[in-house]
Amino acid sequence: MLTLKGPPARLRPGRQIFLAFAIAALIGAALLMLPIATESPGGASLSTALFTATSAICLTGLVVVETHTHWSLFGQIVILVLIQLGGFGVMSFASIVGIGIIRRFSLQSRLVAAAESRTTDLADMRAVVLGIIKVSLIVEICTAVVLAARFSTTYGESLPRAAWWGVFHAVSSFNNAGFALFDDSFMQFAGDPVISLALCGAIILGGIGFPVILQLRKYPRTPRSWSMNTRIVLWATVLLFIGGTIFITVLEWNNQATLGSHDWSDRILVGFFQSVQTRSAGFNSVDTGAMEPATWLGMDTLMFIGGGPAGTAGGIKVTTFAVLFFIIVAEIRGDAVVNIFGKRLSRAVHRQAITVALLSVAIVIASTCVLMLITGLSLDIILFEVISAFATVGLSTGVTPELPLSAKLILIALMFIGRLGPFAVASSLALRERHLLYELPKERPIIG
Repeated sequence: MLTLKGPPARLRPGRQIFLAFAIAALIGAALLMLPIATESPGGASLSTALFTATSAICLTGLVVVETHTHWSLFGQIVILVLIQLGGFGVMSFASIVGIGIIRRFSLQSRLVAAAESRTTDLADMRAVVLGIIKVSLIVEICTAVVLAARFSTTYGESLPRAAWWGVFHAVSSFNNAGFALFDDSFMQFAGDPVISLALCGAIILGGIGFPVILQLRKYPRTPRSWSMNTRIVLWATVLLFIGGTIFITVLEWNNQATLGSHDWSDRILVGFFQSVQTRSAGFNSVDTGAMEPATWLGMDTLMFIGGGPAGTAGGIKVTTFAVLFFIIVAEIRGDAVVNIFGKRLSRAVHRQAITVALLSVAIVIASTCVLMLITGLSLDIILFEVISAFATVGLSTGVTPELPLSAKLILIALMFIGRLGPFAVASSLALRERHLLYELPKERPIIG
């Protein structure tokens, strides 16, 4: 009997990205465990190396050891490479390597890169991925030059050290990673507008998403040519920055442990800086652990929303939040369809936004409950850490290094899920796809 065999099964792009990030994290952990990667002899433990590597490749910034004292120059370079790979997207980076080696961009490579960069334009994926790398390098180089010059001229650092600090923090900021080479993050530079605004500029550009950046380059003076995605991201980003700055500044204005010890102009600068960090960056210019619990709750909301899609920011994304907002507005007004900026929103997007939001809420609630049982810490502290990990932000109240191993493993899983997105993780782990050939009769339950 003859047996016909079909072509070998291939992993779907979602699964390939999932596996690629996992493999990159494991390789990074193995490198960080080498004795040469740490300042002290003996090398890092598996848990420390895996946590740090996952935090770097997932662009989070949560740490269990001080980056500048625990890791050697080799270890810091490994962390920097992981951050850059996480920003480019492991599979997009692999596709570019394939182009350079074999001068070929196969359909499978296009599908993988499209899934990573959240675009459906397969014919133009080579130009898109090259554009991603070009924009990333330009922003990082410009930011590095500004930071290095500031460190060297204003703070008297040697040129090699200033250059290294500039490069490391430029890559970390544009990729919204939040890793810093100072024991207090950027608290010592809280009143320095050059350093603060340079970091914020890189964070904002990385966080709004590559599709928005590329479209702004193509149509800089014709907003009518911008897509719905670009308009939503820009408007939502501006509103959230302003709202976050006002919220944090007002609540912390008289807190002597945070903004209260600065003059009024520095308080506004610090408030804006911290608002930007909640979008997924993770640096801090004041002691986050000394903030008011009400401020933590507001920052929880901003971190959960995150930045733009197809960028280096985390969270459920501002587009998901905006879609849910416009759905609510349309329902309250009794509209049959949801219209945004003169365009009708596809009903499929309704389901996607609701699915992403509810999956994310479920993950955050479940993780918070488990960590509260494991650690015995209060709800406000644990919720802050959980959302920071899930939204790949990296801000912390200072309890992360003291958490037990089981809690750290949960944070590792949250960072991994948060970087890829709950929907992408669920689809990548699905055993099969269902294609129904029929529809059931409609019926409506009573809502409310």
